Amino acid sequence: MATTATATGSVADIADEKRRHRRVLQALTGLLLGMFVSMLASTVVSTSLPVIVHDLGGDQAAFTWVVTATLLTTAISTPIWGKLADLFNRKLLIQLAIVIFVLATAAAGFSQDPGTLIAFRAVQGIGAGGLAALSQVIMADIISPRERGRYMGLFGAVMAVATVGGPLLGGFITDTIDWRWNFFIALPFAVAALFIMQRTLHLPARPKRKARIDYVGIVLLSTAVSLLLIWVTGAGADYDWWSTETVLMVGGALLATVLFIVVELRSKEPLVPLTMFRNRTFTLAVIASISIGIAMFGTSVFLSQYMQLARGATPTEAGLMTIPMIAGLLLASIVIGGLVTRHGFWKPYLIVGGVLLIAGSYLLSTIHYDTNFVLVSVYMFLLGAGVGMTMQNLVLIVQNTAEPSEIGVASSGVTFFRSLGGTIGVSVMGATLAASATSLFTDRKDDIGAALMTLGEKGVAIGEQLQSGTIPQVSALPESIRVIVEDIYAQAIAHSFLIAVPLAVISLIAIIFLPNKPLTRMTTTERAEALEADLATVSTSEGMAALDATGTVRVPEAAAPSRPEDHATAAEASARR
Repeated sequence: MATTATATGSVADIADEKRRHRRVLQALTGLLLGMFVSMLASTVVSTSLPVIVHDLGGDQAAFTWVVTATLLTTAISTPIWGKLADLFNRKLLIQLAIVIFVLATAAAGFSQDPGTLIAFRAVQGIGAGGLAALSQVIMADIISPRERGRYMGLFGAVMAVATVGGPLLGGFITDTIDWRWNFFIALPFAVAALFIMQRTLHLPARPKRKARIDYVGIVLLSTAVSLLLIWVTGAGADYDWWSTETVLMVGGALLATVLFIVVELRSKEPLVPLTMFRNRTFTLAVIASISIGIAMFGTSVFLSQYMQLARGATPTEAGLMTIPMIAGLLLASIVIGGLVTRHGFWKPYLIVGGVLLIAGSYLLSTIHYDTNFVLVSVYMFLLGAGVGMTMQNLVLIVQNTAEPSEIGVASSGVTFFRSLGGTIGVSVMGATLAASATSLFTDRKDDIGAALMTLGEKGVAIGEQLQSGTIPQVSALPESIRVIVEDIYAQAIAHSFLIAVPLAVISLIAIIFLPNKPLTRMTTTERAEALEADLATVSTSEGMAALDATGTVRVPEAAAPSRPEDHATAAEASARR
C-alpha cells in the first residue's frame, strides 16, 4: 500500500508540475513579446545612429546625447515604475509602458534635427524604464529564483532575435530604404504584444494598498542625475573642468542628492527605501551593477561607432561585426541560467563573469583600426560573456533576499543603478572620445591637409565637413583621407574603453563579498503567503499561551507522541497552500 500511495503521489506531483509549467509558459508569452518589442526598437537603430546623426547635422556631443537621453530617463523612471508596481496593477502598468515606448519611438522617426530626436528618445526611455523594471517584478511573481534558469532559454531566444536581428535589419533598412523606417518597425509587434498580454498574462491577486507617490523624491532624483550628466557631457568642450558652470552644476547635483536622501528618510512611501541598503546583498549588488551597466551600454554603443568610423563598415556590416559580443552574452546567460537551476550554485559563475568583464574591457582598450578582426571578436565575446553571467543573476539574488512587499523597489533598485551606471558611462566615454578625437585631429593636421590637397575641390568640401565637427560617413571618404580618419577614431574609442576597466575591478570585489545564500524555490506570491501563515501561527500560539487553564484534559495513553517531521510536513503543506 505504501508503494502504491507513493507512486500515486509521484504521478500527481508530475501532473501538477506539468500544469504549472504550462501556466508559466502562457503567462510568459505576452511578457516575452513585450520585451522583444522594447529590445527590437532599441537595437534596430544602434548600427544606424552614426548615419542618422550625420544626416541630421549632429556632432559627437549630439551622438552621445541621443543615446544618453534614453538611458537617463530610463534610469530615473525605473525606480518610479518599481514603486508603482508595489502599489498598482502590474499588468496594466507594463501595458502602459509598452504604449509609451512605442509611440515615442515612432515619433522619433519624424525628427528633422538632433534636438527633436533627443527629446523623443528621452520619452522613449520612460517606457523602457517601465519595461525593464516591471518585467523583472512580474517574473518574480510567477517564477521562483531557483527555477528561473529553466526559462532562460526562452529569454535567450528573444534576446538573440532582437539583439542580432535588430542591428542587421536596421542596417539593411538604412542601406536600402531610409533610416526613418527603423523607428516604425516595432509598431505591429507592439500591437500584438498588448493583445497577447491581455489574453495570457494572469497575475495573482494582491491586497489593495493606499497609494502615496513620492513626488518630491522624483523631482530631486531627476535633478541630481540630470545636472551630473549635463556637466559630464559639456565639461572640457563647452566650458572648462574648473569653471563657474562646473561649480553650479556639480554643487546643484550634490545639494539635490542630499535633499533626496533627507526626503527619502522622512517619507512614508519613499521612492527608493534607503533601509534596503542595510541588506548586504542589495548594497553589493548595486555596486556591481553600476560597472556592469557601463560595460553593457557604453561598450555596445561605441563598438558600433568603432566598426563604422574606425573600420569603414556600413550599418549592415557593423551589425554583423558585433555578433561575437551578442553571442557571448546569449550563450553565457542561457548556459549559466541552466546550471544555476540544476545545481543551485550562483556565486562561482558571478565571479568568473566579473573576471571576464575586466579582461574584455581591458583588451578592447588596446584595439586599433587595423587590429586583426579575429582578435577583436574574441575581445567582444569575452565582454559579452561577462555581462551574460552577471547582469540577470544580480537581480536574481536580490529578489531572493528581498521582502515580498518590497520586491518591486528592490528589483528596480538594481536595474536603476545599472541604468545609471550605463548613462554615466556613455556620457563619460562620449566626452573622452570627443576630446581625444579633437586632440588627434589637431595632431594630424598636416597629414590631413596633405591628403586633402591631392583631392582638389572635393578635398575642400571634405575639409569643411571635418572642421564642422559633424560625424563623417567614413565609408564614403576617399582612401587617402579615410585611413587617417579611421586611425584617429580607433585611438579615441580605445581610450574611452579604458574607463570601464577600474570599475569592472570594483564590480568583481563587490561580487566576491556577496553573501552566498541558497536560492528559494518559492515565488514572491508563495513567499508572501508563507509569511502570512507563519505570522498567523505565531499569533495563535502566543494567544493560546496567554490564556489561563480552566481545567484538566486527559490525554489517552495510546496517543502517539508528536514527531518533528510531522510539523515539518504540515509547514510545507501550509506554504504550498
